[in-house]
Amino acid sequence: MTPQLKTRSPLASPLRRATVTLLGAAALALGSTAAQAQMEIKLGHVGGPGSLFELSALEFARVANERLGNKAKVVVFGSSQLGGDSEMMQKLRLGTLELSIPSSIMSSNVPAFGMFEMPYLVKNRDHMKKIETEVLRPSLLPMAEEKGFKILGVWENGFRHITNNTKPIVKPEDLKGMRLRVPPGVWRVKMFQAYGANPSPMAFSEVFVALQTGVMNGQENPLTQIYSAKFQEVQKYISMTGHVYTPAYLAAGSRKFKSLPSDVQVILEKTAQDVQPYVYATAAKLDGELLDKIKAAGTKANEVDKNAFIAASKAIYAEFGKEVPGGGALVDKAVALGAAY
Repeated sequence: MTPQLKTRSPLASPLRRATVTLLGAAALALGSTAAQAQMEIKLGHVGGPGSLFELSALEFARVANERLGNKAKVVVFGSSQLGGDSEMMQKLRLGTLELSIPSSIMSSNVPAFGMFEMPYLVKNRDHMKKIETEVLRPSLLPMAEEKGFKILGVWENGFRHITNNTKPIVKPEDLKGMRLRVPPGVWRVKMFQAYGANPSPMAFSEVFVALQTGVMNGQENPLTQIYSAKFQEVQKYISMTGHVYTPAYLAAGSRKFKSLPSDVQVILEKTAQDVQPYVYATAAKLDGELLDKIKAAGTKANEVDKNAFIAASKAIYAEFGKEVPGGGALVDKAVALGAAY
């Protein structure tokens, strides 16, 4: 019996080579997709749609992504989608979140940042720029690094005012016994205790329901946070105390940030600083627009006796100077920088 000879189709070898080529291309494409997914840079914040946090984050992402090209992509998650401020700070430290926009919460992580919790410390944005250059960057930013945080840019949360459902607030004694939501941070609590209120720290995402149900009588926030969170729908009064100016910071976890490619680090940090003029200009514009919108929603606005609030704040300055190492000197320098304003 003649053995059967196995013959290979003349098409088999080219077909096999084509299949291998296609499989290789697919593998490269999958590898490329995976690489891109690894370079997604998440930016989380607590602000709602239309808030200064949201506008600032989106502008940063727009400019950064233009500069990054295909190196990485910044993706913004607002409205506490990635957690409250405290949770996101922990994620930064652990390296499970790339970027966030903390504000008052910084004083809970780095005590010296509590200087920005001192009532009526910052007079205006020009004063804040001087504080940033001469106090914040040389003194506070290295402290943040020691705690595991890299501050890429100094932005803004704004001048804070009090809303409530009880009565107009004109003097500190009007706050006596009022259940007032405040952000996490020891000095905001101490300040309102000194004014006679009953302050309670609470995550921003929980505030609307707390006000709506009467768990809290009132709260304090910048106009942009008040309006974007729709607090005007559940608050009868807004008192223009302007008691604290709160900077906001584009922050990263130091270890995670250093693990990024060096060119990506440079782009992110430069963009954070380049976006600051947009943040300040937008904040000033919103200051001029939002109070009218809040009043149009039925919330009654009133001016306050700021001198009475300043007088009631002296003990807080003294306590901060005693409790926070170097705190008194930092505050004194910031106050001196405001002499021209």
